[in-house]
Amino acid sequence: MGNYFRTYIEQIHPRLWLRKQYYCLLTRISPELNTKRMYKSKFGRKLDLQNPITLNEKLLKWKLESFHKDKLVRQCADKYAVREYIKEKGCEDILVPLIAVYDSVEEICWDSMPDSFVIKWNFGCGFNIICPDKSKLDIEKTKKALRKWGRTKFHLFFAEMQYDIKDKKIIVEKYLKPEEGILPEDYKIYCFHGKPMYTMVCTDRKAAGMAKYYFFDDKWELARINRDSKTAPEGFQLPRPKCFDKLLEVAGKLSEPFPFVRADFYIVDDKVYFGELTFTPAAAMDNKRLPETDIMFGKLF
Repeated sequence: MGNYFRTYIEQIHPRLWLRKQYYCLLTRISPELNTKRMYKSKFGRKLDLQNPITLNEKLLKWKLESFHKDKLVRQCADKYAVREYIKEKGCEDILVPLIAVYDSVEEICWDSMPDSFVIKWNFGCGFNIICPDKSKLDIEKTKKALRKWGRTKFHLFFAEMQYDIKDKKIIVEKYLKPEEGILPEDYKIYCFHGKPMYTMVCTDRKAAGMAKYYFFDDKWELARINRDSKTAPEGFQLPRPKCFDKLLEVAGKLSEPFPFVRADFYIVDDKVYFGELTFTPAAAMDNKRLPETDIMFGKLF
């Protein structure tokens, strides 16, 4: 039910809802004011935009100075428009097959949908519904959720101006299902100046609260730069994807114009599929990243 209505935590804690409205108002007044207030709340110190050191700080400075006018960043933050960028980069083969595109919920032709699919808005985060079996889909609740999400000013909460997308679209894509397992493996590659440096892999997603995140370098050696990787036992390793070289090649091509971007992909049955390009991971307010790693990433930026 949380996918369709206000989340449970907002119902129980109206202060969280009010907090969200407060930060959205700050963005309307000044994205910089929002960013400085939120940074102070999360990190307990003032944001120094004149002398940024960490990746978080440098991304926030870049966001405030450029994202409202950088056409390429804004295109690549648009989950529909980015498809054209990927084609221009010669990487069309990694695109998830597109089933349909709509301008509004009312246009959706549910009868023509395949038995399984993914439907989502082209902006923001979490505005998607994975449908493995159309016969079990509550279409009216799905329509209600899509309408609600479509009215959302997602960019306002964290002042992520790259998500202020005027031409909103509803995208329907093929449902990716591995031959074995339920969820496709996803790989989030941290790229600096066109060079893929570190790949973050999420494991144990099936068990609630048990997900772990491990970083690997471009040689697929464990990089002990986050908490899970640092506490992993000696000799710990995950299987190297057969298409890892392809993954790095594509990530390098797509990230080439940017000082930083996290390129997200899925691997399904040894084939690479594009997920998204993320310019501000955790809204560039990642207070769970190890401080020394945040500084190291900042130097790479």
